[in-house]
Amino acid sequence: MKLSRLRLEQFQQFRTSLEVNDLGEGINLFAGPNESGKSTLVRAIRAAFFERHRSTSLGELQPWGESSAAPEVTLAFTWQGQEWQLDKRFLRRQRCELVAAGEHLNGDEAEERLAELLGYQFPGRGASKAEHWGIPGLLWVEQGAGQEVRDSVGHAGEHLQSALVGSLGEALGEMTSSSGDALIQQVERERGRLLTATGRPTGDLREAQQACETLEDELAQQEEAVRRYQASVDRLGELEREQQEIDAARPWEAQREKARAAEQQLRAVEKLQQQQAQEQRDLEGCQRQQRLYRQQLQDFETQAEQLVTRQQDNQKARSRLEACQVGEEPVRRHLTDATAAYEQAAARLQAARERDHRQTRQAEHGRLAEQVATLDETLGRARSLRDALQRLAADYQAQAVDGKALGELQRLEAELGRLAIQQHALATRLGFSLEAGQRLELDGQTLSGEGETLLLEQAELRIPGVGRLTIQPGGTDVTDLLRRQQRREAERDALLQRLGVADLTTAEAQARRARELEQQIQEARARLEGLAPEGVDALESQHRLAVKGYEQLAAELAGLPAAEQQAELPSMAQAQTELDSAGEALKAAEQAEVAYRQQLSLAKQALATAGAEWQRLHDELNAPDRQRRQQEARDALTDLKAEEQRLATSLQALKRQIDAANPELLAQDVERFSRAADAMQRHAREREAEITQLRIRLETLGANGLEEQRDETRQRKESQQRRREQLQRRAAALDLLLTLLKEQRQEVTLRLQAPLQKHLNRYLKLLFPGAELTVDEELKPETLIRTDASPEERGDLEALSFGAREQMGLISRLAYADLLQEAGRPTLIILDDALVHCDQARREQMKRILFDAAQRHQILMFTCHPENWQDLGVVPRDMRTLKEAS
Repeated sequence: MKLSRLRLEQFQQFRTSLEVNDLGEGINLFAGPNESGKSTLVRAIRAAFFERHRSTSLGELQPWGESSAAPEVTLAFTWQGQEWQLDKRFLRRQRCELVAAGEHLNGDEAEERLAELLGYQFPGRGASKAEHWGIPGLLWVEQGAGQEVRDSVGHAGEHLQSALVGSLGEALGEMTSSSGDALIQQVERERGRLLTATGRPTGDLREAQQACETLEDELAQQEEAVRRYQASVDRLGELEREQQEIDAARPWEAQREKARAAEQQLRAVEKLQQQQAQEQRDLEGCQRQQRLYRQQLQDFETQAEQLVTRQQDNQKARSRLEACQVGEEPVRRHLTDATAAYEQAAARLQAARERDHRQTRQAEHGRLAEQVATLDETLGRARSLRDALQRLAADYQAQAVDGKALGELQRLEAELGRLAIQQHALATRLGFSLEAGQRLELDGQTLSGEGETLLLEQAELRIPGVGRLTIQPGGTDVTDLLRRQQRREAERDALLQRLGVADLTTAEAQARRARELEQQIQEARARLEGLAPEGVDALESQHRLAVKGYEQLAAELAGLPAAEQQAELPSMAQAQTELDSAGEALKAAEQAEVAYRQQLSLAKQALATAGAEWQRLHDELNAPDRQRRQQEARDALTDLKAEEQRLATSLQALKRQIDAANPELLAQDVERFSRAADAMQRHAREREAEITQLRIRLETLGANGLEEQRDETRQRKESQQRRREQLQRRAAALDLLLTLLKEQRQEVTLRLQAPLQKHLNRYLKLLFPGAELTVDEELKPETLIRTDASPEERGDLEALSFGAREQMGLISRLAYADLLQEAGRPTLIILDDALVHCDQARREQMKRILFDAAQRHQILMFTCHPENWQDLGVVPRDMRTLKEAS
């Protein structure tokens, strides 16, 4: 399969059409930076083949922000010497057409034909996914997915197996023979009754093992019960001796007496601690009162000094107020001038704005006039095309021929032709040569002279003067052919009547005319869509809106001031600059006026505060009881010092008494003696309860016959062990038999894998000389074996590095392509930014591999690193150049 041309329109980032022509048979390299459209081309190819044209879940195909767009893709390719073309449009005016030599398919029929050809399937509903992509999903590598090959092989497994059937049918038949499979399945079923797939016991064997384990546990429990019974007897005797020796003395009562004595001592010490705390609070209160009286005496001494300072502050505040009142008049005059200048600048800006508005509306008025003229012309052409399209649609409706009925008519005519040939070969031939003037009658038809006629059914020959002869053609084939001919002629006549034509030639001519009309309708519709993408009604609405806007602007311009009245005005920018300057000046003047008012208010407030403070101090110094209060403070301070000394002496004495008694140790003694008494008494109760429980348990166990139960369980365990060993031997025998059968089948599987292994080795020796890549029964790459290493290295494909997995994934895909080509299946390889994780040495080897594969397959390769592929032997197509050319 060779892709020769690709065209897409309104598809993701390509809002207009993009066309790629002259694609070569080998490698076709597309280069460009990120976001240049490489992945969009790949997505377009995938959408053309994989997505249903009727799907409504493909909004991501539309250009961003254009919800009304109809993405369209056209592909031209060759296969088996024939030219094919696929046209698909999504979301709007959906269609799908597939044209090949002698074949024209539409809609779902075309899509199913493509899926059958390339080896994939469509989803039941929604967008196509990887599990539907089949062979193309294996050979078309998406960006960043080159290393993921096993899932793709799984989705294409049915088609790969089909290809191998064609090249190795005998081996495949041997491998999948019903008798071999039935034997393996029977052994697997028998083994499955005893072992799981991983070799773990199941079924009867698992039940036998579980029974053995259960009996072993039960026996161990019974032996443990016997041991515990004997230990309980010994424990009961020991506890009874302890009860007689210890509990009779009641030692806990002496411990409680010690706790009561320690608690009385602790209560006496706590009373001393309470007295100590009260005297400490009295001492702290005495010290606080002393600080207050000292502060009061200090205040009396500093008031006279503060009065002089307050008098000086009052004089300074008065001087500042007088100086501030002098500057009031200049501030007011500056504010008035700035306000007048701002109002004048604002009026000039408004006038300039109105002038510019008029000029803008005049320009818009002119633009609308041109738009109305253009729409008049476009609307006239669109209406003409719409009328022509309606006439063509009416003609097409009159000429339309049901395609299925036409195909059935063609089939019937062909079959009638074949029947006529068969009748000619099988019919009874009646040859005659009569004398001049002699006549014969055959079923009422007069025969004379010489000739030959064919008899398909019984006929009567009349010989004048002689009599009649009845001729019956021999054999049943002739009669059967006649009946078949009559049925087909009846079917043909019914079809002709339904189509309303006289014969097949007329029907085919009418169908050709309908196709021509359909092509004319499509061309007319395309031209109409170019003139009116949203329809003629929308274009008429757009025309009405343009005319209405034009008329409204004309009325608005008539009401605006004349341009001559605004000729002396400055530009909008200059007027705005003047207004900004005037605004800044006004703002500065207002701020200066506010600052002046604040300064004046602060000066007045400072004068009032200084005067009030001076008056307060003056009144306090001249108060009549000042001397008395000062002397009272001195006397109270002396008394408080004496009380402080007394309290300090008493606190020292109390501390010595409390420290000597050590209340912390007394509290610990109370707790220790109490806990000891509780523990002794609790231990005695627990011992008594344990003795009671042991007596009850021993009486119960003694009646159960523990030793007899243990002996019975031991016998049942030995019997179950013998059954388990028997089942284990059977399971081992079945496991061995299944292994031998699968080994035999593996030999046949290797013959099946040989064609694929041959193609894998062809590429692998170029990358890893001496290595081998194995495949499993599902033809998925499995293990990379490197025999050139010492010792031999084996690694699962998934365990390789990302770059190595990507390279092995590409090699595997090329081998699958070779296998499919040998089986006569179409192949096309697409690589979207593949091998980006290759080092330089590996990339050189991969170039050799790609060039070798290109001798047999067409490869579309997309990259954003063209410098890595300069020596690939092809000229890269620059995506930016393609976009500019379109």
